[in-house]
Amino acid sequence: MKRLLMAATLSMTAMATAVFADGHGVTVGVSWSNFQEERWKTDEAAIKAALDEAGATYISADAQSSSAKQLSDVESLIAQGVDALIILAQDSAAVGPAVDAAAAEGIPVVGYDRLIEDSRAFYLTFDNVEVGRMQARAVLEAQPKGRYVMIKGSPTDPNADFLRGGQQEVLQAAIDAGDITIVDEAYTDGWLPANAQRNMEQILTANDNGVDAVVASNDGTAGGVVAALTAQGMEGIPVSGQDGDHAALNRVALGTQTVSVWKDARDLGKAAGEIAVALAGNDGDMSAVDGVQSWTSPGGTDMMAVFLEPVPVTAANLSTVVDAGWITKEALCQGVSGGPAPCN
Repeated sequence: MKRLLMAATLSMTAMATAVFADGHGVTVGVSWSNFQEERWKTDEAAIKAALDEAGATYISADAQSSSAKQLSDVESLIAQGVDALIILAQDSAAVGPAVDAAAAEGIPVVGYDRLIEDSRAFYLTFDNVEVGRMQARAVLEAQPKGRYVMIKGSPTDPNADFLRGGQQEVLQAAIDAGDITIVDEAYTDGWLPANAQRNMEQILTANDNGVDAVVASNDGTAGGVVAALTAQGMEGIPVSGQDGDHAALNRVALGTQTVSVWKDARDLGKAAGEIAVALAGNDGDMSAVDGVQSWTSPGGTDMMAVFLEPVPVTAANLSTVVDAGWITKEALCQGVSGGPAPCN
């Protein structure tokens, strides 16, 4: 890899124009797992903005939820001459050959939001264990006793287990005290809301609707859960989520979802663009990235990582997302009558 003319000035807070010594600009390739979740469009816009600011070029590919297509997508991005890669892994266990291919060409890789357990991949995400804790705290506060269901994320995404681990940390004392019982739990293939709804429907049937709270691991799965509960006239029991999806925040205002842990995708996307350009310009020296820390994965892999801080959004602080320009008051309060501020 050729070094940038102004690589020494590149950082997450201030970047010079990204140009190589031979005069060509930096190109960053982004391999998306899919665009199923509302938030990925926001992430993409933030990445593009960061690259535009650095004078870098954005190219991308959508794996459409196929791990095999993601591998071919990465090969295509490499063939197009990218100088750095950002990968949102569809399947963390299957993405290894993509990292191998990038490493063979000296192309740095940023594992975006989802862990790629490989020391050659920089890990950028929010603190997902803490997200799980926040979800469980909010649901436990709303329903300190009763029968709980755990709707987990995709079994191919390590974040699903990070979240579940954080949730268990918070709930364990209440479980040990006999205050709550986990009556069932299920992974959600592909994080698909339809799969979460089907899982929830089956759990309700198996338990004769004997459910008092649901810890769902993101807003998409929460949407599926709320649909299943609503069909049984059970809307309003505590349900968690994450991502700050507009539909989920509206559900918080309506009272059908208890919390959406907001991970401001604008911050994550901006950081990813800046880190990718910085790594392209410093021969992949991860230790030089602002805010980096050493981190050991659950599998024992020593990695370099940056973790951003999430914010739990409940009825008590809904104004936060409006004040931050994340959602308009009109979208937040659609269909809400006499709800929490700012909708009242």
